[in-house]
Amino acid sequence: MHKKKHISCAVMIVLIVAFDQLTKYLAKTCLQNGAVPFIKNFVQFRYAENTGMAFSMFSGARWIFVVLTVVICAVGLWYLFSDRCPDLWYYWSIGVVVSGGIGNLIDRALYGYVVDFIEPLFVDFAVFNIADSAVTLGASVLIVRLIIDLFRDGKNGKDKA
Repeated sequence: MHKKKHISCAVMIVLIVAFDQLTKYLAKTCLQNGAVPFIKNFVQFRYAENTGMAFSMFSGARWIFVVLTVVICAVGLWYLFSDRCPDLWYYWSIGVVVSGGIGNLIDRALYGYVVDFIEPLFVDFAVFNIADSAVTLGASVLIVRLIIDLFRDGKNGKDKA
């Protein structure tokens, strides 16, 4: 059973990283001449190079981000493949976070910046990419799950008293 779960998780990680890298390649090759509307007045595709983290904060700290991302991804992979995840919600969310981390790590290590290309127009927000979306989605699900478990454990503790 565990082997099947590990293979499924590895395939998911590879697919997300591959999709992220493919979309970044397309952004690099197709968006050099300007933005392309995707959903009018809502989202456009625009090539951007981000040398920092979200909203270009801490620009120029490339190797700090590389080391930090390697450590976080390594811990996440170890946790996933050491059968410590209590359920599939944890397994899935950590795998998705690791996928996004690897996707942006590849860019940062190869180019010194992360390729971003998804620009929301309906709100003043940073340009982002698939890997950013994976990290955000996976982390959000993980946080919600941790909160649910915290309340569930707290409630079960009161029942025992």
